[in-house]
Amino acid sequence: MRHVLSAVVQNVPGVLAHISGMLASRGYNIDSLAVGATDDTKLSRMTFVVVGDDRVLEQVRKQLAKIVTVVRVDDVSSRDHVERDLMLLKINSPPGLKRTEIRELVEIFRAKIVDVGAEEIMIEISGRESKIEAFIDRMRPYGIIELVRTGRIAMVRGKSGQPKIDEEPHHDPREIDSETAALDTEILHADS
Repeated sequence: MRHVLSAVVQNVPGVLAHISGMLASRGYNIDSLAVGATDDTKLSRMTFVVVGDDRVLEQVRKQLAKIVTVVRVDDVSSRDHVERDLMLLKINSPPGLKRTEIRELVEIFRAKIVDVGAEEIMIEISGRESKIEAFIDRMRPYGIIELVRTGRIAMVRGKSGQPKIDEEPHHDPREIDSETAALDTEILHADS
């Protein structure tokens, strides 16, 4: 099962490396990771897509809760949310019929041409993962030169907001007991 997690973290050097390293060292596969600033310059938001069952999700949440710089962790995928991915795509596009076809597909997918060269064009598109994947499939026959994606970002609908840096985290890392270590060991050795 696919889970989208959002972690609000203190905006200090090394946080990304610490968190991604911790998840990798415990054998959790991060399908997507996006990090960006928030409206509070002291905080950043990390959005993870993790694949696994509910037990894996709970373990990832508990591991994140242990990290001092993590202010809050939310399972976005368990709530009504909006999710987006951004992609830049460079396509072979010699002037003529092919370029016209590509422009029509760009319009249909509500993408936008952001750069035009003599033999190629660069396209920007955002949306749900399925839309991005469908667009890539339509562009393959024209010849993809280069492709770059941001990774998923997500936000819960409604009035839920991010905490301020002076607020207490909604969880206490000291509440995590030895059950976490036991489940970590069980998950790591399950694939062995």
